[in-house]
Amino acid sequence: MNDIPNIRIRHPEKVKNPDTPRQRKPDWIRVKAPSGEGYIKTRNILRENKLVTVCEEAGCPNVGECWNQGHATMMIMGGICTRACTFCNIATGKPEGGLDPFEPARVADAVFKLGLHHVVITSVDRDDIKDGGAQHFAQTIRAIRNKCGKTSIEVLTPDFLNCEASALEEVVAAKPDVFNHNLETVPGLYPEVRPGARYYHSLRLLQRVKEIDASMFTKSGIMVGLGESRQSVLQVMDDMRAADIDFLTIGQYLQPTPKHHIVDRFVTPEEFKSYEVAALGKGFLTVSASPLTRSSYHAGDDFVQLQKARRLKTSLKI
Repeated sequence: MNDIPNIRIRHPEKVKNPDTPRQRKPDWIRVKAPSGEGYIKTRNILRENKLVTVCEEAGCPNVGECWNQGHATMMIMGGICTRACTFCNIATGKPEGGLDPFEPARVADAVFKLGLHHVVITSVDRDDIKDGGAQHFAQTIRAIRNKCGKTSIEVLTPDFLNCEASALEEVVAAKPDVFNHNLETVPGLYPEVRPGARYYHSLRLLQRVKEIDASMFTKSGIMVGLGESRQSVLQVMDDMRAADIDFLTIGQYLQPTPKHHIVDRFVTPEEFKSYEVAALGKGFLTVSASPLTRSSYHAGDDFVQLQKARRLKTSLKI
């Protein structure tokens, strides 16, 4: 079965209870169906360039709003992931063939046609590739720089687990403006939510980015509503700050299908606000915490705020 692409592999033991019906979404998390002239234009440009987006693959609730504004998160290295995280709706299996050498140029062309001021580049996990796709990330960054010199670039990378140390260094050397890698959840839930990853490895990855290039913004995010406690979320914040992470995102987990990890509860907007206040108090430069927050949601506006926050912090030290 693993040799057949686009086969979704789910293991019941990794899901809390696959037979439990999904909870009804509260009013504060409902969104309109995708539509509009901008949405259609964005979709057509992506189709013409044969690009995959995490917006579609992961079933993001904000796809209508973002695409209508001409914003999309490009997902490189194909649409099949070698991991099987129980929160994620991206297809899992064994990808066929290597990486497309022409993809970086197509991504750059799409960024140019969409007129993006800020772009987010992410990928599936490719444990079948020696460097985890690091060189492909670097090539994509450079292709965008060459074609769209004024566009700021944010990467949302895999963890490069079991790759040589030079894999991370290759991506950082390509000089993205923001290096993002999501911790996704609290460490106690990793065995059932993110079994192929290691919490402290991901944390160390982000810390290492700052050691290589202290000027680079680092970013990470978690989902809530998976069964975590408030105290465990606050501890993750402390861990992130110890790793000198600048930007934190916190959003509500939404169960893609009945076979995925169940929603333990829907966190209220008031609770998200309290997380935002706590995170800012711990020293993050920027925090985005709301039910619909996702890593790349309003990423361009958040990058501007991130720059302003750093300048203010620097000026206060003088």
